[in-house]
Amino acid sequence: MPKTSARLLSMLSLLQARRDWPGALLAERLDVSPRTVRRDVDRLRELGYPVVATKGPEGGYRLDAGTELPPLLFDDEQAVALAVALQIATTTGAGIEEAAARALNTVRQVMPARLRRRVDTLRVTAVERPTARTRPQADSGVLMALSAAVHASEEVRFDYPSAGTPDPPPRRTQPHHLVTWGGRWYLVAWDLDREDWRTFRADRITRTRTPTGPRFTPRALPGGDVAAFVVNRFQGSYGSDDSGHWPCRGEVILDLPAAEVSRHTHDGLVEELGPDRCRLVLGSWSWPGLAAAIGRFDAAVEVVGPPELRAAFAHLARCYADAAAGPP
Repeated sequence: MPKTSARLLSMLSLLQARRDWPGALLAERLDVSPRTVRRDVDRLRELGYPVVATKGPEGGYRLDAGTELPPLLFDDEQAVALAVALQIATTTGAGIEEAAARALNTVRQVMPARLRRRVDTLRVTAVERPTARTRPQADSGVLMALSAAVHASEEVRFDYPSAGTPDPPPRRTQPHHLVTWGGRWYLVAWDLDREDWRTFRADRITRTRTPTGPRFTPRALPGGDVAAFVVNRFQGSYGSDDSGHWPCRGEVILDLPAAEVSRHTHDGLVEELGPDRCRLVLGSWSWPGLAAAIGRFDAAVEVVGPPELRAAFAHLARCYADAAAGPP
């Protein structure tokens, strides 16, 4: 039989792995008697772990939530994953950088020496993509309030000022999902006043009104998938076919190797037609925007279609010719 301390750690690890454990199964996994299990449960309770007995034909035990956070037990992979997640918390946009740094220091201090060495070796520097301006951080209290409303399916009201109307009335919503996109947090919700789906930037929500509203039955998102819905919204395709495609999509032939074009095309289709020739299918917000994106390759272009793309090239050609000629 393992020593008591080792056995207690094994029992704690099992109790954290699943919600309910029948007493007989717990005794079998630990290779001890049911009486020893009962004594070890009492010891864990004395150490501050809220282990409760569950009723039923067999009876069992559950690690319940408590008023204080007792010492936690992580396996090696969990501990390293937690340390890495805390190191990259600066890119979440949730305004938790300082808290994440303190949490990482706390976790590191209680790690065994072998794990501490692994974590110290795995230093991660989170670098965000440069932007023209600094993205505002969402308030962590707002995120928690929105998340709680999503979980409870409760209507929520919040202040959402805009440049045109700095002091508008509160928005009334049925929150559906809290998501991140491009380093920002967004609330996907049904707007009760506008009777339509909306995505709200969490960093623009100044405060949530309390108490929250009545409970509601969640509506089905268009398409049924929140990730596809958000992608469609930001690509501008929502309200057309909800297919996840860009609203403007065209096909051209470029006098460039496919390998070279592929390096600079993240969401397009590139097909090799020869050593220095390829077919490119690409999407964009608008036809002029698509023509400009294709023009960046600085190569001979043959427009396959549609006619709107050919017209966009002609429009840009006139604009560029006027810009090159200078003022009249």
